[in-house]
Amino acid sequence: MKDHYDFSKGKRGAVLPTPGKERITIRLDADILDYFREAVDRAGGGNYQTAINAVLREYLEGKKAAPQIEEIVRRVIREELRKAS
Repeated sequence: MKDHYDFSKGKRGAVLPTPGKERITIRLDADILDYFREAVDRAGGGNYQTAINAVLREYLEGKKAAPQIEEIVRRVIREELRKAS
């Protein structure tokens, strides 16, 4: 290891930015975050930020926020598999 490292030209943020995404700071109610974190956990994992983004996109596109039948079936199967293990 070196005794000294030069970070004077370093930049903050993600090393590789995600195309089409922008990093922001937003304040959301704690119960909203809890809802999405728990929903992702019940679904077997994922990213709660992606889930929030999907709901916002559905709203903007005028789609109903009701879950599709495929999503419901997948969720029920995941829940049953968890109970069985």
